Amino acid sequence: MAQCLLSVSEFLQGAFIPQVAALCSEEADKLSRKNQLTFCELVRPFCRLSTEVHMRDPNNQPHVIKNLKIAVNNIVTQVPQQGAIRKILNDVVSASQPAEGLVPNVITAGDYDLNISATTAWFESYRESFFQCMPASDHEFLNHYLACMLVVSSHEPEPVEEFLKLSQEQHRIQHSNDYSYPKWFTPNTLKYYVLLHDVSVGDEQRADSIYEEMKQRYGSQGCYLLKINSRTSNKIPEEQIPDPWSQYIQKTSIQNQESYEDGSYPIVSNQNLEHVISVDGLEHSMKESLSNNFKTHPLQLDQLSDSSCIDGIDNNKSTGLVNETKKSGAGTPHGTCLTLTDHDRIRQFIQEFTIRGLLPHIEKTIRQLNDQVISRKGLSRSLFSATRKWFGGNKVPEKSINELKNTSGLLYPAEAPELQIRKLADLCFLVQHYDLAYSCYHTAKKDFLGDQAMLYAAGALEMAAVSAFLQSGATRPYPSHYMDTAIQTYRDICKNMILAERCVLLSAEILKSQSKYSDAAALLIRQTNEDSDLRSALLLEQAAHCFINMKNPMVRKFAFHMILAGHRFSKAGQKKHALRCYCQAMQVYKGKGWSLAEDHINFTIGRQSYTLRQLENAVSALRHILINDSKQPASQQGAFLREYLYVYKNVCQQSPESPLPQLPLPYINSRATRVFFGHDRRPAEGEKQAATHVSLDQEYDGESSQQWKELEEHVVAVVNKGVLPQNFQTTQYCLSSNSDNSKFPLAVVQEPITVEVSFKNPLKVPILLTDLSLLWKFHPNDFSGKSNGEVKEPISNEKDLIQKGKCSNDVIGTEDISEFLINSEETKIARLKLFPFQSGELHILGIVYNLSTTQFTGAMDGVAGVGSVPSGKFISNGVSVRGRQDLEIQGPRLNGTKEEKTSIKYGPDRRLDPIIAPQMPLLEVYFINFPTGLLCGEIRKAHVEFVNVSKCPLTGLRVVSKRPEFFTFGSSTAVLTPLSPAASMNCSAYKTVITDSTSVRSVLTSSAAPMAFGIGGGNQPVVVDIPLVDSVLAPGASIQLPLWLRGPDEEGVHEINFLFYYESTEKQSRMRHRVLRHTAVICTSKSLNVRASVSRSNALEEEGSKGGNMLVFVDVENMNTSEAGVKEFHIVQVSSSSQNWKLQKSVNPTENKDTKLTSRERVKMCFKAVRCKSSADAVLSSEKYIFGDIVLGDDQIISSTTPCADFFFRSSLSSQPKRGLSSNTAGAGKTMLDEAVRLIQKCNEVNLNIIVLWKAYVVEDNKQLILEGQHHVTLNIVGAETLSSPHKQEQPEMVLLKFSKPENATVTTKPSAEQLSNLIKTSLQYPESFNHPFHQKSLCLVPVTLVLSNSSQAEVDVIVDLRHKTTSPEALEVHGSFTWLGQTQYKLQLKSHEVFSLKLNACFVHTGIYNLGTPRVFAKLANQVTLFETNQQSSMPALIVINNA
Repeated sequence: MAQCLLSVSEFLQGAFIPQVAALCSEEADKLSRKNQLTFCELVRPFCRLSTEVHMRDPNNQPHVIKNLKIAVNNIVTQVPQQGAIRKILNDVVSASQPAEGLVPNVITAGDYDLNISATTAWFESYRESFFQCMPASDHEFLNHYLACMLVVSSHEPEPVEEFLKLSQEQHRIQHSNDYSYPKWFTPNTLKYYVLLHDVSVGDEQRADSIYEEMKQRYGSQGCYLLKINSRTSNKIPEEQIPDPWSQYIQKTSIQNQESYEDGSYPIVSNQNLEHVISVDGLEHSMKESLSNNFKTHPLQLDQLSDSSCIDGIDNNKSTGLVNETKKSGAGTPHGTCLTLTDHDRIRQFIQEFTIRGLLPHIEKTIRQLNDQVISRKGLSRSLFSATRKWFGGNKVPEKSINELKNTSGLLYPAEAPELQIRKLADLCFLVQHYDLAYSCYHTAKKDFLGDQAMLYAAGALEMAAVSAFLQSGATRPYPSHYMDTAIQTYRDICKNMILAERCVLLSAEILKSQSKYSDAAALLIRQTNEDSDLRSALLLEQAAHCFINMKNPMVRKFAFHMILAGHRFSKAGQKKHALRCYCQAMQVYKGKGWSLAEDHINFTIGRQSYTLRQLENAVSALRHILINDSKQPASQQGAFLREYLYVYKNVCQQSPESPLPQLPLPYINSRATRVFFGHDRRPAEGEKQAATHVSLDQEYDGESSQQWKELEEHVVAVVNKGVLPQNFQTTQYCLSSNSDNSKFPLAVVQEPITVEVSFKNPLKVPILLTDLSLLWKFHPNDFSGKSNGEVKEPISNEKDLIQKGKCSNDVIGTEDISEFLINSEETKIARLKLFPFQSGELHILGIVYNLSTTQFTGAMDGVAGVGSVPSGKFISNGVSVRGRQDLEIQGPRLNGTKEEKTSIKYGPDRRLDPIIAPQMPLLEVYFINFPTGLLCGEIRKAHVEFVNVSKCPLTGLRVVSKRPEFFTFGSSTAVLTPLSPAASMNCSAYKTVITDSTSVRSVLTSSAAPMAFGIGGGNQPVVVDIPLVDSVLAPGASIQLPLWLRGPDEEGVHEINFLFYYESTEKQSRMRHRVLRHTAVICTSKSLNVRASVSRSNALEEEGSKGGNMLVFVDVENMNTSEAGVKEFHIVQVSSSSQNWKLQKSVNPTENKDTKLTSRERVKMCFKAVRCKSSADAVLSSEKYIFGDIVLGDDQIISSTTPCADFFFRSSLSSQPKRGLSSNTAGAGKTMLDEAVRLIQKCNEVNLNIIVLWKAYVVEDNKQLILEGQHHVTLNIVGAETLSSPHKQEQPEMVLLKFSKPENATVTTKPSAEQLSNLIKTSLQYPESFNHPFHQKSLCLVPVTLVLSNSSQAEVDVIVDLRHKTTSPEALEVHGSFTWLGQTQYKLQLKSHEVFSLKLNACFVHTGIYNLGTPRVFAKLANQVTLFETNQQSSMPALIVINNA
């Protein structure tokens, strides 16, 4: 049970107090009514004695009585009806509510921290009123009147005669057979005569004289003069007089006020005292009428219908008028004519009455009863002294309740000795003589059980248990089994639930004081039944408190019984108490996974709160049902939703001007919110394809996003001379949880802002959103710095959206969605747009919409699921409410500094706070005839259209891509060569000219500089300036430019990113540039694979040419297996491009001009390459490339012009700057040796680029098309083979890791042996056959010339050794028997590219075939001591035939 203000002893003593009746004359009643009080009400606050009083027991021993309290009540001649008592108790509980601002107890039990009210004042008020309203009965005398006050006013003409009348009236009521009620304790009731004197208007001397006459007639112990009303009521009080009556009057005045307001119960005056005598402020006539009206339960709970809305306020007014009653009760002042002196007089009057009148009468009665009991029992000594003997032996075994006969209707005569013992026991109990009382109760209990008078026995058991508990010194334990027997007897045998309830209240309080909470809870729960919902509710609540107050609190049992109590409170009409119980129980069930229990509690709280007009609480409770993960069926969820909407609408109607409230549905995934700046992507129109740019339909790709960022940073750096501006901010068109949202995004005036919101419907029923739009706040700012300090007021559209209206101003255009249906458990996105018309700072706060349920109206084939509704066939069938939800996005967790790592901090997320920049140009790019599929290396011509769709001029148009080898806009200095007829006929992408027949297989040269094609300076990726007229694209203007494309060399699908950069002609502080993105997806198919290698030619060039001849071998293979309808390839031209070399002619043996390749065929071609003649202008030769074209077809393709040269420079030279950078860094601080080494290495470098141009004949849709393309091969080193397409490397096998310590010693670069062996190229000049007459001359001398050519750019020391190696059988077989005559070893020095001829003589002795290639040539760089001579590579075998002439 809950804590009580009274201790258990105070409660038990206060439950049974001496009863005193009062009879007042009409004049005396008028004097009391001046204070808005009856006489009984006037004295009630002073009925507890402030001092101890004494009396003597039957053994003449003194007995002390502490805190004695008496009850003074009007006489009522009929038994109070149960309906009236129920009304009083119901109103008492209604009037007692938890104090506002009271700090609740916090009870910690396990994982629970519960806020529970420590006290239950309503239960204590109920209990007090219950005992006060307990009617007197014949089997006990505790509520019988011991005395009667006769009150007469001193203003009566004959006060003594009035006293006589009242005395006769009392005697008639007590002894006449016409009245069976009230009950009187003894036949000779004490009569106490009170003369009431009004000091303010009465004659005090007359009052004193009358009082003297009374004392002579009744004795000084039997009368009293009470002076009251020392001031007039209309006089303004000089001091604040306390009102001790309010706490007493309020408990019993509620039903009177309501009854009087209803007009059902007239106010009855005291004129007819014979018929109406009041007690506790409840008139008998009222009680009778109440009893007639309460044939059913007086406060039956209205049954709530199953419809979607809650019934209005409960028809029963009792609950609703409680607050008014409190106000009326509190507003009526009491005792306005009384002063503090009058208070003391009343207190003194009660003191005198009790000490001088009541207690002597009780003491006398106890003695008489004791004597009667002793005499009738034939005992020789007093009952008090014989107690030990009675309990000592000869005990009769008690029978169980079930064995006893039902004799509850047995009545004893008034003079029965058993009743005299009971009367003595009650009297002793009332004056706190608990030892004697227990003895008498125990004796009476035996007698009653012996007679099987169960009602009397139960009463004796009940009071014996209480007396035993209250005995001082606790000589014996509390006999709880007495109480259990009494309760069972009252309930099961006597069928008297009121007396059983009284037993339960008493015993539970005693058990609670002994910390026997479990027993007390069981006792309280057993007493609950369907007879009284109010009683059951109170007892269940107290049982719940017992569970929570145990040593080991039983939290779940507490919650369960609070729910039961709340249900019974609700049935009893106690809506506030029901709500309180459910709220306290909710603390236990909340968040523990008991979703169905939570839903039930929240739903009940919502309904009860709505009934009590606590609309905010109702909305909050019903909201929880919707936002939790509900496991309810769809029908129940739909009912919950309709209930919530109905309550919500009532809240909104009460305060239509208040801000829009927050709605719980649907869920919004704030992290998934995306913001897009700009117009939607325009679809393709015929051959026109708009740039892909950015759209909300694209999925986020981190790698792609990083590429776009790098491209933009690169182009901005190029525009700003290689440095990024300090305030540079990467352009982001679509912001999401994956983007960097730490900076304020930039939007542009008159360009839409699209916010994509992700909604989720957690319910199993569809919900409908209507008039869905964004809520925003806007701070105007022109960013020009000319505001002169003026701060403009922010603008919001919240007020406009409350009434579902358009924004009144034209600052931000707000688009709304008229209907948006979300099916059951569906996640759906909505895209909402804003159109800014002014620059400034925009803050998107949330969304506003109407929430309602749906009803399907269209005809369907079959039955649709509960949770899905077809789009476009729904209407709102319920209540629609307007509300909002805020878009609050939490930024990323910070993890940069130590402080951020050790704490939880989040950065900002500003995707919903864009800055609206002034108007900027807007570029649209369209690609015309842009292919989606190409062959590897295929060249295709398309067109690009640039359109300025804004009202601002556009300038500085550029494009950047990480794949510059894929496209070109052409060179700025392209040779304007007329197209040949064949090129025009085939729509060729190349510029061609018709060739002469004499030029077939011979070289046609031209030159071009890479800077003319936008290549140079090592800028990767390449930024290309797009030519515009006057470098400006006017508003609304468009320009169309050609675009050449080349299919990537790798087969597969390629994504190629284009970033178009442009600026406004007017510089702005917020937005300096804009970009447009385009991703081209190209699928490439296999075409040709070109392998090329270069080797030195054995033929010696002419003297003084200072060049060298090379043989270039080109191997072309058709890799296509009839993919994309390719029929055959034709090699139409092979071109070279180099600063040092060029192709001279084709040395193919075939006569066919065109080389045709079908599927999987190969062809190998050989070309002669010669070194370009050095020009006097070294600068020109270093900048320009020489192009040599070997035409194999009909038309010459000018390889030095667009697009051939463009793609050559982009693909072949893209990696050269990197090589140059590495060589330069490696060559810092060279020595002379390093310089020499570089010269040696350069001997093997060629740097010759081969361009193979081809045509492919394709059959598509029964039409033959001609495709063109080109492949590039870069030849860098003599003898190395190079491929046109990159070779796919296989994954290396897993190997063990090897750990080695790096050596710090610097390694000097040395040329390889192969490089050193290629310094000198040798050649022998001799006749192939020589005739010599051996018969005439035995020795044959043949002149031979050894030609030495220096291939390097350095001076070389050469040693020629003509001596044969050590003779061996193998050497003899090879060389034969010939020798060199003359000088056999020469030492020479050759300058750069010098050719030297050495005259030699070979001597033969007989005919045969001889190999003259025996001279050994050693070479080393001049002036290099550290290098040894290296044997040079010999030429091919030089065979000579010696014939005999």
